Amino acid sequence: MIRPKIFIAGSKGMVGSALIRLLKDQEVEILIKDRTELDLMNQDSVQNFFKNEKIDQIYLAAAKVGGIYANSTYPADFIYQNLMIQNNVIHSAFLSGVKKLLFLGSSCIYPKNANQPMKEEELLSDKLEPTNEPYAVAKIAGIKMCESYNRQYGVSDEIDYRSVMPTNLYGPGDNYHPENSHVIPGLIYRFHKAKVDNLSEVTIWGTGTPKREFLHVDDLADASIHIMNLDKNIYEEQIKPSSHINIGSGKELTIKELAENIKIVVGFKGEIKFDSSKPDGSPRKLIDSSRLNSFGWSPKITLKDGLTKNYKAFLKT
Repeated sequence: MIRPKIFIAGSKGMVGSALIRLLKDQEVEILIKDRTELDLMNQDSVQNFFKNEKIDQIYLAAAKVGGIYANSTYPADFIYQNLMIQNNVIHSAFLSGVKKLLFLGSSCIYPKNANQPMKEEELLSDKLEPTNEPYAVAKIAGIKMCESYNRQYGVSDEIDYRSVMPTNLYGPGDNYHPENSHVIPGLIYRFHKAKVDNLSEVTIWGTGTPKREFLHVDDLADASIHIMNLDKNIYEEQIKPSSHINIGSGKELTIKELAENIKIVVGFKGEIKFDSSKPDGSPRKLIDSSRLNSFGWSPKITLKDGLTKNYKAFLKT
């Protein structure tokens, strides 16, 4: 039996690492390259890489990511770097004859005031959230690129490029930078530091009222592999009229509730305060994962267990 060769783009990241953890026990050959070996923003390097490797599948998990602060401070970096990575990998994959690719996006592609929970059809139905619009535009371009290659080359070249839109992720490999991280690792870092420094309070950006949905990255990896392996005809029929599929937990809570949960996990005894002069971002971001559920998949890791595991991993770092 010939083992399929799978390239994980972004293998050092949180999502890429989770994919490797799950795929390593399967009958596949995993191909990885770090930034020093392959610059995904360099078109010539990417094209030469794909030309020289006989790759069967690609998981495109490479991206520049960050929270509200990072998106607001570095908008040019977010749109340029993500567009370059996506364009190079998807087009080079096609040129080299790669038939199967899975592009990983983000739920921020949906409009700020999208109907909740957000179905796949909400894409491009209204204005985006301004704080992360450049990143969202890049991710939307990735979806449309996969869709367009399928439309033009799906029959003639047997192209099967799929897109998934995860909700907010957390888990092993999270970025705990005090300013450039996402909400869960950012709060873990701040509550831990406050505990160590014996501070009486922690102040959090915004009002604490926005609602968010969270998914452990190992669940995302499991869902992504599940989707990649679905029969092409069944997959295409089920996702119509959209060209991507949501991956979420189906559960949401306010930022205030999340902060209180993390405070308990970390063991911080002080108060939580909110700075309402700072932006909240979208008021609610719950995605509809009913299509994914219809394929027989559901998450396995609860938020409580996931946060506990995350804090233990943080302490080791």
